[in-house]
Amino acid sequence: MKIAVVAPSCSLNPEAADAVAATIAARGDAELLVHPQCFASDGHFAGPDIQRLAALREVMADPSIDAVWFARGGYGSNRIAEAAARDVPAAARAKRYLGYSDAGFLLAAFDRAGLRVAHGPMVQDILRDDGAAAIARALDWLTTESAAALEPGLQPKRRAMAFNLTVLTSLLGTALEPDFDGAELLIEDVAEHEYRIDRAMFHVTGSAAVRRCASLRMGRMSEIPANEPAFGSDAASIVRDWCRRSDIAFGGSADIGHDAANRVVPFYLARD
Repeated sequence: MKIAVVAPSCSLNPEAADAVAATIAARGDAELLVHPQCFASDGHFAGPDIQRLAALREVMADPSIDAVWFARGGYGSNRIAEAAARDVPAAARAKRYLGYSDAGFLLAAFDRAGLRVAHGPMVQDILRDDGAAAIARALDWLTTESAAALEPGLQPKRRAMAFNLTVLTSLLGTALEPDFDGAELLIEDVAEHEYRIDRAMFHVTGSAAVRRCASLRMGRMSEIPANEPAFGSDAASIVRDWCRRSDIAFGGSADIGHDAANRVVPFYLARD
């Protein structure tokens, strides 16, 4: 199979691209196409909006490509997500799309368009501690949809979706807002103060759309900066409290996060 890599947000580290290409060559079960746009630079972004959108639409429309793998997170995919999901080409519907963090904007947009998306490791993750395990897990899912790569708490007959909490707050009320009705919602975040997590949970659980989810599970909230004075509640307590206040079933922990242990959460299993 052929896997295309594009960077809808920030530029891909060439070292990461080389390491993943070597991993795939050693496995021998896929061909990797890293789009040149991944190494473009325009301030914060991997090229201007028009270039990032064009690269994404190019690989979506290419019938020889079986899967689209987002290079990394950062910021910027929201600026092109609505356009990327508009009038999707027929070839785009046969592919799988994998990413997380800022790519959550594209996961939401593409899921609304009926495409097969999943939250899971990206190419840049090879540079994390134990990043090779994350890449192996992603490739196992991209090539064979291996059940071993999935978040272990997923329910076979229940639709699930996973988002970075900060991205999720930005999605609400926009044209990209997901349909949470009856879905299991998984969240994670990184490098956010506890008061920011609290504020985000106030916003998320206050949404009438989110309150239609079947349950909410919490992935890892990592690298939380110290607060002065101490906030007084840890991330898990914050999430449980806002679920209780909003009458959302708290489903416990989830094995996702901004780390090499991040598991895959397909959005479409129950839909299919």
